[in-house]
Amino acid sequence: MLKQSSKTGADLQNMEEKSCHPLPVDIGSSGKISRSLRDIPPAHYTLKIESFSQLSEMLSDTKAHNYVSEVFEASGYKWKLSLYPKGDKERNGEGHISLYLVIAETKDLPLGWEVNVNFKLFLFDQIQDKYMAIQDADGKVKRFHEMKTEWGFAQLVPLSVFNDANNGYLICDTCVFGVEIFAINYSGKGECISNVVGLESTHTWKISNFSALGDVCHKSDVFTIGNHNWELRLYPKGNLHGKKENSLSLYLNWCNPSEEKQNYLLSIGFA
Repeated sequence: MLKQSSKTGADLQNMEEKSCHPLPVDIGSSGKISRSLRDIPPAHYTLKIESFSQLSEMLSDTKAHNYVSEVFEASGYKWKLSLYPKGDKERNGEGHISLYLVIAETKDLPLGWEVNVNFKLFLFDQIQDKYMAIQDADGKVKRFHEMKTEWGFAQLVPLSVFNDANNGYLICDTCVFGVEIFAINYSGKGECISNVVGLESTHTWKISNFSALGDVCHKSDVFTIGNHNWELRLYPKGNLHGKKENSLSLYLNWCNPSEEKQNYLLSIGFA
């Protein structure tokens, strides 16, 4: 295997758009692989090759099959890209570009390590100025561990499509690959909602001289039930905002404004 330095990618963006330009017919989405176009570059790493044919010849001359990128870090782990310019024949990739994501420096990980990852591989379309994103059609999470240190696609794109400059992937012997990696790590944060025992309580508001109240809103004194403050609001001739001009309106009002921004769910029944 040959190893050569390369450049890093772009800032993280999470908006992906479907292109109005169709993909070449013979590499459209299949039952196993999903391919789509977007403007945003890969979030974590790009691999630009400015002499693809020369790299392919060098690999052939040395009887190597793949090129391995420099180690880069993403989502808290070290990774490499493994590119087969003429296809990974051992995994049915002959006649295609094969590209894999490889977890690196695993000796630094604890015994029995396991890393669950959702990732996308990319190929840059230099004509449309868009990136083709390639991933499993079902978005399945891949499990990296000691016995399985790489995942990817043996048939990333047919060589006949890749080599055709009209498709924009290889122009002037230059091409760009990339990857986005999102490791799924449990943070230990969460929330539990338990059944709360109902609290029954009664408050009585005695109103004197009711006929003289007029049509304005009248409020009771604030009272406490269940560690919360409440008040009753009475509209003797109806709440005009509710279009009930000929009815008496009565409301229960929660009087804890400082707690409104907290995650409260109150279930109240009253009669």
